[in-house]
Formats: sequence, structure tokens, C-alpha cells
Amino acid sequence: MILAAGFGTRLFPLTIDRTKPAIPFLGKPLVGYVAEYLSRYGLKDLVVNLHHQPDSVIEALGDGSAFGVNIAYTREEPEILGTAGALDNAREYLQDEAFLIVNGKIITDIDIGAAIEAHKRSGALATMVLKPNVKRERFTIVETQDGHVTGFGDFATPVTEEEIRDTEHEPATPLMFTGIHILEPAVFEYIPRGVYSDIVPSFYNPALQNGEKIAAFVTDANWYELSTIPRYLDISLAMMHGSDVFKGTNCAIAESARIRDSVLWDDVTVSSGAELYRTIIADGVTIEPGEAFENAAIVRADMVRNCEEIPEKALKGYIQGENYIVPLN
Repeated sequence: MILAAGFGTRLFPLTIDRTKPAIPFLGKPLVGYVAEYLSRYGLKDLVVNLHHQPDSVIEALGDGSAFGVNIAYTREEPEILGTAGALDNAREYLQDEAFLIVNGKIITDIDIGAAIEAHKRSGALATMVLKPNVKRERFTIVETQDGHVTGFGDFATPVTEEEIRDTEHEPATPLMFTGIHILEPAVFEYIPRGVYSDIVPSFYNPALQNGEKIAAFVTDANWYELSTIPRYLDISLAMMHGSDVFKGTNCAIAESARIRDSVLWDDVTVSSGAELYRTIIADGVTIEPGEAFENAAIVRADMVRNCEEIPEKALKGYIQGENYIVPLN
């Protein structure tokens, strides 16, 4: 199951006309990368949950054949259901055998095949795929012992000088959840019917309290989560393999324009003398002659004017001419 129902508020305005998993990433929808990733490990039958701007996901994935998979969709209406609620809503597809869940907003080369084999050997009710949070980014700490999950801590925080002074060795690196887990059908015994419900309070915490075995598969493979605009830009640049500009289809770039470390979506026009550095330029945007932007995401202003409201978690922007500019620093 690919989770694709979220709102993508921190990626606004890139998500103004689509949900987060449907945004383009280097030429294909982000959720398309996830579908291809699963397909490579022989996971061909997928279910994708929908809520916010559902048609954008359906348009991105279709029936899945373009990505080597078969896709069924579930809709969460009128309200989003949370991860456990999403599983409840998809019981008919998942309750007969072990299944894998993956977040629709990640890019990774984690070996799912190895994780599945480890899960089978463990005899666990569930296996969480974990990764060392070396940078101590703001992800929940997953506590483990002897290869098993034992609980969940607070968000990771940077190491302080006091912590370094108070320990003989470097403080332990916390583990974080990658958004990939393998579950046995018996998890549905914990998941309530027909209500909003998240997976940790509904399943993981009660299961641990009942003595259920939750395995931890720890990997240091590449893993990227595209949940904010700065992350989206940094990860795009990191995966462009030597090139510093990505251009979508039907882009018109003047010879005198200067573009560095930027991502251009489709139908973008960059006029003469314009300069772009570390920018994301969304569909249909025109950069006027001589304009210069740095560390910014830019969408058409009419899209923002026509949207009902700007999400509270969104980065603040401003209208300039026919464009809406969001500074990233």
C-alpha cells in the first residue's frame, strides 16, 4: 500500500493544484518513483489511498501499467483517516496475507527484498524499517533492543556541547522510521473500524504492551523524504548526477538567461537576461526579461489568487507581477 492521502501543506504552493505524492520529481510524479521501486522487488499489486486532490494522484499513476504495477484506489471521504484508518479502509485488499506499507513521498534504495526476508525469519507481527538519524533531524526516535522495537521517544534534537562533555564517547545515533513497514493480517485485530486512527497509538503501542514481537530492520541505505520545499530542491540537485539544471517539457530558455542549480517544471519560459540560482519554477511560469531570483520557489500568481486559503504551515510568499515568489531562506 502506498500512502498518498496527505495534504502537502509544507510544500505549498508546489502542491496548490495537486497532492504531495503527485508533484513532479525530475520528470515523473514522485509517487511514480515509489511504484517503480516496489515493482523492482516484485510487489506488483498495489493499493493507493486518496483524500486531498485525489484526481492528481489518479492522473499521475493511472492503472499503474506505466510503472509496472497494478493499482487499486481507496478514497477517504469526507475526512482523512490517518494511517491505521487508511488500512481499515483498505481491509479487503490487505487482510489475506502479509503486506507492505510505504509512504508516497520518499525516494530510497532500501533493499525491500532483504527487509521482507528478515520479517519472515523473525516471526514478528510487524517489521519497521529504520535508519540511523545521523543528522539528528526532527524525526521521532524509535527505541530498539536486540533487533526489536521497544517503544517510541521524542523528536531527535541536535547534540549539545553539554552532552558531548558528559559522555566519554560520542552520543548514540538515534534511529528513525523510514515510512516503510511490513505487517501481518493480524494487525487488523488492533485497528478500529470506520474512524480516524493513527498507526502508533492504534497498533504499535498496544501491540508492544501486549508483548507482541515488532522487529526492527535497520539500514543505512539512501533515503530521502520530500516533505518541504528546501528538501525538495536539495534532493533534486543531489540526484541530478552532475547536471545543475533540470528542464521539463516545452521549456523556452533565452540564450542570454543564466540558470544554475535549479529545477524547471513544464511549459516554463525564462526570458533574456534573467538569472536563476537555486530555484524551483513551476508549470507555466514566465520569468520576465532581466528578473533575478535566488533560493526561491515560483508559481503562477493566478493559482494563488484563486485558492481558498494559504496553509498555516506554508512558507510565506509574495506576488510580483504574474508570479508568486516563495523565498526559501
